[in-house]
Amino acid sequence: MRAICLYLHIHQPVRYREYSIFDVSNNDNYFNDHYNGRQSNERIFKKVASKSYRPMLNLLEQNMQKHPGFKVSFSITGTWLEQAEKWAPELIAQIRRMVDRGQVELVGETYYHSLAFFYNMDEFNAQVKQHSDKIKDLFGVTPKVFRNTELAYNDSLAAWAEQQGYEGILAEGWDKILGWRSPNYVYRPAGCKNIKLLLKNYRLSDDIAFRFSNRNWSEWPLTVPKYQQWLNDDCLRGNLINLFMDFETFGEHQWEDTGIFNFMNHFIPNWLSEYDNKFLTVSEACKMFSPADDISMPETVTWADTERDLSAWLSNSMQTSAMDDIFNMRDKILATKDENLIHNWRLMTTSDHPYSMCTKYWNDGDVHAYFSAYASPYESFMYFENVLRDLSYRLDLYSQNNQ
Repeated sequence: MRAICLYLHIHQPVRYREYSIFDVSNNDNYFNDHYNGRQSNERIFKKVASKSYRPMLNLLEQNMQKHPGFKVSFSITGTWLEQAEKWAPELIAQIRRMVDRGQVELVGETYYHSLAFFYNMDEFNAQVKQHSDKIKDLFGVTPKVFRNTELAYNDSLAAWAEQQGYEGILAEGWDKILGWRSPNYVYRPAGCKNIKLLLKNYRLSDDIAFRFSNRNWSEWPLTVPKYQQWLNDDCLRGNLINLFMDFETFGEHQWEDTGIFNFMNHFIPNWLSEYDNKFLTVSEACKMFSPADDISMPETVTWADTERDLSAWLSNSMQTSAMDDIFNMRDKILATKDENLIHNWRLMTTSDHPYSMCTKYWNDGDVHAYFSAYASPYESFMYFENVLRDLSYRLDLYSQNNQ
C-alpha cells in the first residue's frame, strides 16, 4: 500500500486596527471587524472565502462524493471559526457534512493560533481545551491528533501530547533533523511510548504550496503526470507521503488562473486510480503504520521560512517585547473574569501579530510583507503596544473599582 496523508490548515487572524495613542483609554474596539476599509477583517475573510475557502471546499466535497476513498485532514483555528460563524456559516455546515461522511478528520491545536506553549503552559492548556470544546460543539468530534501553531514542535511538546492522550502529532520533516532518514514513515517521538509522529514531506508539499505558479521554476509547469511520477519515485523512500500545507494555497496563494484547482481535480482521482494507492487521515496513518524509528527534536522546529525555527516570530526586539508584554498580563487579565476583556486579550496572542513585526528581508521578506495588514513592521508593533496600553488602562480601572 502507498498512501498520501493530505492535511490542510485553515486559519484567519483577527487583525487589530491602526489603533493610535489617542484611542488609548477612549476606545476599546481594537479590531477591524467591519466592512469599511481595505484591511477590515470582514472584507479580508469574504475575499478569501470567495477565492479559496468556497471553491476548494466545493472541489474537495465533490471529489469525496465521487471517490469514497478520498480523505483529508483539517486543522481549523477558533479565530477562523468565529469569523465564519459571522460572515460565512455555510462553510462550517459544509465542513460538518464532510466530517459526518467520515472523510474529513479534524486536528487539535490552540484556539487562537498562539505561541502560548513557549510562554505559559496554563494558557496553552486553556487554549487547547477551548479549541477542542469548539470543535466538539460545532462538529461533534474530539481531535485525536495534535498540531501546534505553525507546526512548532519539540520533544517537550510530544511528551505533553502523549500525556494528554493524543494518538499522533504533526511536525516538519526537516533535513537537519532527519539526516539520512525519510519523512515517508511514521516515527515515535523520543522519550514517548504510544504517540506517533507524522512528518511533513516539505519538498513535495512545497511543490504545490509555493512553487506551483513560479514560471522561473525549472519544473514549471507542474502537471499531474509529472507530479505523480515524483510521488511514485518518493515512495521508494517509504510508503506514506505527508502533504501538509495551508488551505489558502488553493485560490489565494496560488490563484485560480494558475490552474491549481484543475490540477487538484485531476490529481485526486489519478492517484486513486493506481492499484493499492490510498488517501489516509492523520489518525488512520498513525494506526496503520508502526514507528520506523525514534526521532528527537530537542530544539523547536517549525514549517516557516528557510530556517525552520521561531525566527519568523521572535527574531527582533519588537517581537520578543510584544510577546513578553502580552503574556505577562495573563494573570491580571484572567482575574477580572471579564469575558470580553479576556477574549480580546487572547486575540492579541495570535502568532500572526508578531509575524507582521518581522524585519527579515532576504529569502522570506516578500512572504512576510504579503501577509501583513500594516505598512511596516514598526507600525504593526506601535499599534500592538497601543492596544496593550489600553488593556493596562482597563486593568487599572478594574483594580480601582474592586478596592
